[in-house]
Amino acid sequence: MTHSNSNASYRQARTARFAPLALSLAAALAFAPSAQAALGGAPITTPAGASVRTLSAAAAQAAANPSNAPLAKQAAQASATSSTGSTAAAPYTVRETTLASGTVVREYVSQTGTVFGIAWSGMQQPDLSDLLGSYFPQYIAGLEARRAAGAVRGPGIVEQPGLVVHSGGHMGAFSGQAWLPQSLPAGVTAADIQ
Repeated sequence: MTHSNSNASYRQARTARFAPLALSLAAALAFAPSAQAALGGAPITTPAGASVRTLSAAAAQAAANPSNAPLAKQAAQASATSSTGSTAAAPYTVRETTLASGTVVREYVSQTGTVFGIAWSGMQQPDLSDLLGSYFPQYIAGLEARRAAGAVRGPGIVEQPGLVVHSGGHMGAFSGQAWLPQSLPAGVTAADIQ
């Protein structure tokens, strides 16, 4: 057997071995109660047993990083008043849903009512097929491509021009972010999605 045939056989065996992994990963990601959300769509319908609160962009940043709360408050006050003295609308709001499991899902909602980013953290992984909606197949395909390229272990990271997802953690401590780069409002960066 030639060296190239040996490599091809090895790649086929490895791909066959890890193909079920992608399917089991998709199933594992879906073990938490459904949040019924969709990235790129309207905010979620509140699931049974969940609580919801809506935060301004500045309040969400302060909640994500309490050490910067005074700076975030000043920035919110400064951006709320334009040079003409009128109140300007914030570029987005954050709808924070605490699921019955204790997992917190934060939806970043544009002024038009569309979810452009989602972040989650908690003891249970939320159902990513619900959170990512029509982008879930693209996420799974991205994970499968990473695995085929040799990234067998590690967090579920997919970085593509139209979709970015960072998902990771371990039993009892899961977190992640997903966003649509093309849909980020002016002045909003990926770092704002926490």
